[in-house]
Amino acid sequence: MTELTFDPNDITHIVWDWNGTLLDDNHANLSAVNAVCAAYGVDPVELDHWRSVFRRPLVPLYEELLGRALAVGEWERLEKLYDEDYLRHLPACRLAQGVPDVLLDWAGLGRTQSLLSMASHDHVVPLIAERGLAAHFTRVDGRRYDTEVDSKAEHLVHHLSGQDIDPSRVVLIGDIDDDARAAHAAGAHSILVSTGLMAPERLAATGAPVAESPVAAVRALRGL
Repeated sequence: MTELTFDPNDITHIVWDWNGTLLDDNHANLSAVNAVCAAYGVDPVELDHWRSVFRRPLVPLYEELLGRALAVGEWERLEKLYDEDYLRHLPACRLAQGVPDVLLDWAGLGRTQSLLSMASHDHVVPLIAERGLAAHFTRVDGRRYDTEVDSKAEHLVHHLSGQDIDPSRVVLIGDIDDDARAAHAAGAHSILVSTGLMAPERLAATGAPVAESPVAAVRALRGL
């Protein structure tokens, strides 16, 4: 765990990311990416390579993967291919190590937590309920609409304002650099975990603290 850049005693609320943070789904994401590659006649990618290039916005990323610009309507086809393959692997995806105990530990301090994902709202909300996690969160939001810059920032502002939470008392725990950018834009703090779709050195380049797991992130917030 790298050094915190803020006083953990100021934090009263965690906003958790889902994919790659609380859910261990890297293998499902990689399979879905390679399903797209197969459909477009592109060589499959390895996880280490994908973690070295993954980023938002997604459209330029996939244009780079395919080696050309996407035609009108092609992004929707690509998303459908990706989602169909991902959903086939989703039942085998486990919660990250230490979940849900780490959620109970945080709540035991008398503090609150919510969940915000860039996966679609209609996908995330029932999934959190099916996994038995809904009761841990004051609010669960997925992506309800698309934004021009394809970032979590606008969604985070809406997520916090909907709960009347002071962003300065919030830490967003996620697994990619966009989580750090979103937190900064919203006036919140961030910790990035190195378990997801972005290599640790890329996370460190954001200047945000980096933890090896959700458990380590919460331990740091507890001053342990």
